[in-house]
Amino acid sequence: MKELFNEYVQSLETYIMIQIKMETARLTPELTAKNRAPISLSMGAPVERPPQLVTDKIMEYANTEGMHTYTLVKGENYLLEAIAVNMKKRTGIDFDSKSEICALIGSKEGIANLIRALINPKFDIKDRDIILIPDPGYASYKEMVKVSGGFGYGIPLTKENNYMPDLEEALNNLEKDGYDKKKVKALVINYPNNPLGAICTKEYLQKTVEFCKKHNILLISDAAYIDLTFEGAPKSHSVFEIEGAKDVAVEFYSFSKPYSMTGWRIGWVCGNKEAVGILGKLKSTIDTGIYKPIQKAASEILNSKEGDEYIKEANKRFERKQKIVTDGFKELGWPMDKINPPKATFYLWLPIPPKYKSAKEFTDDVMKTSGVVMVPGNAFGNNGEGWFRMSIVASEEQMKEVIKRLKEDGFYFE
Repeated sequence: MKELFNEYVQSLETYIMIQIKMETARLTPELTAKNRAPISLSMGAPVERPPQLVTDKIMEYANTEGMHTYTLVKGENYLLEAIAVNMKKRTGIDFDSKSEICALIGSKEGIANLIRALINPKFDIKDRDIILIPDPGYASYKEMVKVSGGFGYGIPLTKENNYMPDLEEALNNLEKDGYDKKKVKALVINYPNNPLGAICTKEYLQKTVEFCKKHNILLISDAAYIDLTFEGAPKSHSVFEIEGAKDVAVEFYSFSKPYSMTGWRIGWVCGNKEAVGILGKLKSTIDTGIYKPIQKAASEILNSKEGDEYIKEANKRFERKQKIVTDGFKELGWPMDKINPPKATFYLWLPIPPKYKSAKEFTDDVMKTSGVVMVPGNAFGNNGEGWFRMSIVASEEQMKEVIKRLKEDGFYFE
């Protein structure tokens, strides 16, 4: 039956996090037997419980009349209005809850469906519509574009360009590589960045908006980590703090990362009303929205004192965990003073020891020997080779155990 399925789907690779999870499960009995039960630092999934207010409200509303029925695909009005209030606080501008906001079954779903709506699928790679994506960047971007019949062109994010690449230079490089810049449909940006933790300046967002206007490109801002910044760190900016951004931009938000609501699948997109409207229309043929009690609970936590305090405390925990790990890797010989760890997200991006030929060789060795599960950097793009990503989401005790195991098992930077 395989021949019945389209070539785009057949060409997909299983999502890297699922591959790692399957291998971890296979190795668990062996690792446990030698006192190295797996410690997962692969997926970006906070382990703390969500805010108590959210849990209480979901249970309360689950027993309320009418909450079990179909919902509006774009989201119930109470959620959309709460999002509008939140965006006003973030940006200082008004959003029309009816036309400029759409609730999502998580931001990942929304980005994938928007890319699907943009691309006219073609078989020959040189004929495909193009989405510009960050490299290193979220592992799913490239596959989202591929399965839609397009081509994801990676823009290098490097220490040399301060993780804010020159977009005109990227467009010129695309032409030098034999692609037609007129086929570029959208640019994806992600600040704070997964996997780097890098942030960008407001001035860079201004240049990005101007670039997209000049070339008639949709700007897709993935702001899933915008609230995950440490105390004293530079502010992470919404693209809508830039005047006129609504003309070319949409921005995606998630409840997963700031509120530890990964499994409940809820987020939103806001911005350009044409893009939001088309995405809503596409979703009306694909899904039937989010469980109403989750929408209700999300609408109440979003602008609450409890929600703000939860995020603040979570960021303090991530900062403490980062210090445990960075201090530990410094003791293991990593050049932490030169690496300058980020003050945002719960990710740590580190070089592999020189004796290893590839990132996968290193992360496989660490997992099989020490039971510490990390992600090879090349999973996030070509520029990720030679690096690995840790999600510092486990408990502080587990983070200490990670460093202890690496020392005992000889994983030094040499």
